[in-house]
Amino acid sequence: MRSHKILKIASPDAHLQNTLSRGLGISKILSQILTNRGINNIDEAEKFLNTNPDHLLDPYLFSDMQNAINLIKKVAKNKKRVMLFGDYDVDGLTALTLLKGALLKKGLDAIHYIPHRIKEGYGLNKNTIHFARQKGVALLITVDCGTNNNEEIQELRRHNIDVIVTDHHEPANCDVALCASAIINPKIKESRYKYRDLAGVGVAYKLCQAITGKKLLEDLDLVSLGTIADVVPLTGENRVMVKEGLNKLTHTERPGLKALMEISRIKGKKMTCGFVSFILGPRINASGRMDTAETALNLLMSKTDEEAGEFARTIEMHNRQRQKIEERILEEAQDLIDREINFKEHKIIVIAKENWHQGVLGIVASKLADKFYRPTIVISKTGGLCKGSGRSIKNFHLFQALLECKDLLKTFGGHSHAVGLTITNNNIEDFRNRINRFAKEKLILEDLLPSLDIDMELSLSDLNEEIIAEFEALEPFGTGNPEPLFYTRNLKVRGEPQVLGRETLKFWVTDGHITSQAIGFGMASFKDSLTNAASFDLVYTPKIDDWRGAGSVLLESKDIFFR
Repeated sequence: MRSHKILKIASPDAHLQNTLSRGLGISKILSQILTNRGINNIDEAEKFLNTNPDHLLDPYLFSDMQNAINLIKKVAKNKKRVMLFGDYDVDGLTALTLLKGALLKKGLDAIHYIPHRIKEGYGLNKNTIHFARQKGVALLITVDCGTNNNEEIQELRRHNIDVIVTDHHEPANCDVALCASAIINPKIKESRYKYRDLAGVGVAYKLCQAITGKKLLEDLDLVSLGTIADVVPLTGENRVMVKEGLNKLTHTERPGLKALMEISRIKGKKMTCGFVSFILGPRINASGRMDTAETALNLLMSKTDEEAGEFARTIEMHNRQRQKIEERILEEAQDLIDREINFKEHKIIVIAKENWHQGVLGIVASKLADKFYRPTIVISKTGGLCKGSGRSIKNFHLFQALLECKDLLKTFGGHSHAVGLTITNNNIEDFRNRINRFAKEKLILEDLLPSLDIDMELSLSDLNEEIIAEFEALEPFGTGNPEPLFYTRNLKVRGEPQVLGRETLKFWVTDGHITSQAIGFGMASFKDSLTNAASFDLVYTPKIDDWRGAGSVLLESKDIFFR
């Protein structure tokens, strides 16, 4: 078995290594990792390693923040009603929970509206306008959406309803900045905010800070939850909020989060990005995918353990349903790809089938994009108007590709790596052809091969428990700040590799001088090649194996290159 991944080994910078190592008293290996993350001076490195909530930016750096606060104060003074319009994913629901809580504590009459994922889809719609007018709303605030809802915002304004947009999605045009009463989105050019990669909950958190005049560090549990789940870069301000927020999440007093941790069997454990990405996030999302996101919102806003437990049990049931439906659609999607996709011609996978459950299209697209390493768009045909979801790969901006096809789409939105769209049945084939023509101009063969970004090439003697312990300061790991990855050449296997549960491969490697234990999750298929290889190169993340209290170096294998 051979790997088809491209190795990209960072060029060492001896000068910066020495500068950071001497200035901060850290190893040259950690110094090089920081350099690879774009950190090239002592001040930046110190802030990165020692994050501090004091490093959070002033919410009033948003050019429209004061305008938004004035609108909220006006509604409060006149005792008018404000309506929050959210999104049905984790990012939107955590944002809605924060913002509604802040407004209620200020004594405002605040109601909310979450669109139904399948019946209404993403963003403002006619039902929103009707509901707002019916409820006598004077101010509508969007969370995690609204940037590209120009027509709906204009309609709301015609009915004397002010609109504050809080969002983080890419603008398809510039009109929203003109028609909204205020817009708080770090990605619009008028924003002037110094960090553009906030999640929707991060933007809502900034508004909450401005509303209350407080830092609200206690709310970072929800901010970290939404930020991690939305897969935004864990750099800059996101890194500060998530690092602090994971600690808050571990010790959260929110009944809903405690109930969710208990039912998913992670209660009492130290919260990590992995727990959020693969356990908590999917369960919260399952509510809106299978039924209504109101269940998840009720969970997050629960006041008692009893009601929280009831909502958590419902969400667990929805998650199991979601898993079964997702598995079936993945099988059907694979059959379609086998029949319809010519990988020599199609650099973007576009597949469509009747009545696929719209709640899991994004998950299916993500798994297919990972498997085939191609941008993937999965569409459910439901009569005349079809809904789709897309996920991309490292070097392809999927939202820009949709802009090139906008005349074929009814609606669309998203960002570089995740999009949603609606399209008529008659346009699907033309859309598939056009977006693939665009991709042929933008993607080269190397872009369609997954790459491994290696921090350094090392020998086994370069690593010890003290150096590996330094890497904890790099956490939390995620998009924009991956776990350190190293490369060691000319190793030999020592003894017989063992296959453990869940396709885990356990083996020992040696360079002739030092022998280290290695483990590869899901790498059981490498056993025979490893046993028969004269030598091989290993890509790995080093960990400290402290099982039974005996600390030793453990190499968590990510790939093996046989000679």
